[in-house]
Amino acid sequence: MPTAARRKDTPPPRTGGGEAEVLRGFLDYLRASIAAKVDGAPEPQVRTAGVPSGTNLLGLLNHLAAVERATFLGEEVADWQATFHAAPADGVADVLARYRAAVERANEVLDGCTDLGAPLPRPRSRRPAPSVRWALVHLIEETGRHAGHADILREQIDGSTGR
Repeated sequence: MPTAARRKDTPPPRTGGGEAEVLRGFLDYLRASIAAKVDGAPEPQVRTAGVPSGTNLLGLLNHLAAVERATFLGEEVADWQATFHAAPADGVADVLARYRAAVERANEVLDGCTDLGAPLPRPRSRRPAPSVRWALVHLIEETGRHAGHADILREQIDGSTGR
């Protein structure tokens, strides 16, 4: 395994005291952490399974882009397992760009939400929308869980550690 330089370990964010500021601050922190884990990862290792389940670094980010779009934009996902695999033609830059675009669109929705207890605005969704609070906490959990997976996978690829 090649040896990579250690990344600086970024501490958790210092946010304002309001609930929305804290939740969004931690979500953005985790979003940046996982994007940094994928950015610069070499092909083909970025899409090579690092564990018996088949989980790979690029697939994790592809999945999280789908989770952002489903949760905050109301997009339907027919096959969640398929979201864990990037298309063969998609490189790191492609998946990173899609993830960042999904985050940007999600943040635009969140910017219009002033009541954490209110349902998320959802165009064309068949399911009832969760509350803004639930959606934020869910994305913190989901992104944090997969950021931890990404930490391990990236270290296996090239020794890179840190956030």
